[in-house]
Amino acid sequence: MTTWKGKTRGGVAGHRFFIFILKTFGIRFTYFFLNFVVLYFVLFSAKSRKPIFYYFHTILGYGNLKSLRYVFKNNYKLGQVLIDKVALLAGYSDKFTFDFEGEEYIREMAQKSGGLLIGAHMGNWEIAGQLLERINTKVHVLMLEAEHEKIKVLLDDVMDKKSMNIIPIKEDFSHLFLIKEALQKNEIVALHGDRFMEGSKTVTKTFLGHKAKFPEGPFYLSVKYKKPVIFVSAVKETDSHYHFFATKPNYQEQSNLTKEEQLNNLIDLYITELEKTLKDYPEQWFNYYYFWGQEKEQIH
Repeated sequence: MTTWKGKTRGGVAGHRFFIFILKTFGIRFTYFFLNFVVLYFVLFSAKSRKPIFYYFHTILGYGNLKSLRYVFKNNYKLGQVLIDKVALLAGYSDKFTFDFEGEEYIREMAQKSGGLLIGAHMGNWEIAGQLLERINTKVHVLMLEAEHEKIKVLLDDVMDKKSMNIIPIKEDFSHLFLIKEALQKNEIVALHGDRFMEGSKTVTKTFLGHKAKFPEGPFYLSVKYKKPVIFVSAVKETDSHYHFFATKPNYQEQSNLTKEEQLNNLIDLYITELEKTLKDYPEQWFNYYYFWGQEKEQIH
């Protein structure tokens, strides 16, 4: 069965090229140029095209032509999100508008116990920084060490400030101590719940009508440290507008439930929220490998 190997699409050189276009010609021209890059990927990058086509065609049941159209839409939306990410980190937030639905739940979490924000690889998490800057607590974002270093090298010359603290995931598991320390200080830890590294503990669930594996780790943190969980997403609704969603906090401290039952409850709730969001924004899920494990080809 395929698993994600912890590598994200795209190289630093390609991203730097888009940074140059963005800073020189602006966002609208960069979006226009993006069409040609996306067309190249869709036509000539089978490793990227096949798994996402499988998602639209087999999992969602779209026809061949509609699936191909959505493959293009998905890649184009990803490109826009990456461009917007650079623009936001560079301090150009005035180019965008934002809706923050459920902001009060995160404020309550920050003022009381701290806790976990669990999202997915969809939309654009960086827009949450626009919200979190207004909330008086420290937010730690969990990220693979390799990705952390790549992003740091890439964005050091465009970032005007850092609103979030990165906790890099390391092979020596030292990141677990940083997570524990943050939660014990009643701070917020943000991470994703829709990818896992090979060898991690997983649980098999029905997701969009098909069996798929989800990581236990992000949800186990809530059970172990008795912290609430808020499920979040940040989707792009127009070229210049984002919508951030946050659910009510989920607490799993009932004394009559075992830790395994608490864990399963949280994962089930997460999947329900993820399915709801994908129903409205199916083209904004950015997992470019066979998530349901039906193929052996590994996407890097």
